[in-house]
Amino acid sequence: MSSSPSRPRSSSSASSSASARKRLLISAGVAVAAVTLGIVSWQATAPEGRPARNSSSAAAAPKGSDVHAELAKLARRESGDQLAAGRADAPVVLIEYSDFKCGYCGKFARDTEPELVKKYVEDGTLRIEWRNFPIFGADSEAAAKAAWAAGQQGRFAQFHAAAYADGAKEKGFGQARLLELAREAGVPDLERFQRDMAGEAAAAALQKDQEEGYRIGVSSTPSFLVNGQPIAGAQPLDAFAAAITKAKAQAKAQAEPQAEPQADGRAAQ
Repeated sequence: MSSSPSRPRSSSSASSSASARKRLLISAGVAVAAVTLGIVSWQATAPEGRPARNSSSAAAAPKGSDVHAELAKLARRESGDQLAAGRADAPVVLIEYSDFKCGYCGKFARDTEPELVKKYVEDGTLRIEWRNFPIFGADSEAAAKAAWAAGQQGRFAQFHAAAYADGAKEKGFGQARLLELAREAGVPDLERFQRDMAGEAAAAALQKDQEEGYRIGVSSTPSFLVNGQPIAGAQPLDAFAAAITKAKAQAKAQAEPQAEPQADGRAAQ
């Protein structure tokens, strides 16, 4: 997060103090939401050497519109984002923090995500933004960089599908295997793919995603935000459908103009 601004030199100290308190409350709320997301989503997939349990319910983030509004701002909505699917102006954005070596991430990718794309992305309701969040070591990081490199040639979705195919992670993500996956994904320029994968831009993109996840408390995969509402683990399709429907309704309500009151205090007819 950015550092705190310097103290204002104007005489409006009361207003400045109120603004500072509001920023503090929002920051504290986001921190609490981060702890909630981290603790609950940890049950979905834990790093090697620790027990993993599949979470059976969505993370119950603390109440308060400020918290969810701050988390919702993590949606990048960049029209040229190769690691995203759906319209940049979609009313609902699902942010996914995932690892290509994560079994539950693979389950979500194979069983749930295609249905979300078919039902919500294609009609303009939903945008899915991928965040590389490797937690299982060097192979995970290599796969993340390879996925980003495939995206630079417009083949992220195809690489994503190949890397999450049933049984794919058991073959590992060594350099030869990543090149094979790139071929499966139809990446046209394999020499560029290898350069991009090993380049500074791939490392910077990966670091950006990781820092974002750690900042809000993500500690395991998959973890999700639906318009700022945390969801932990590879939940059933119905759990995502309910969250998307709720988020869409909230976005619609916020977008609708409020009725202007008349001079006598009565609502405008």
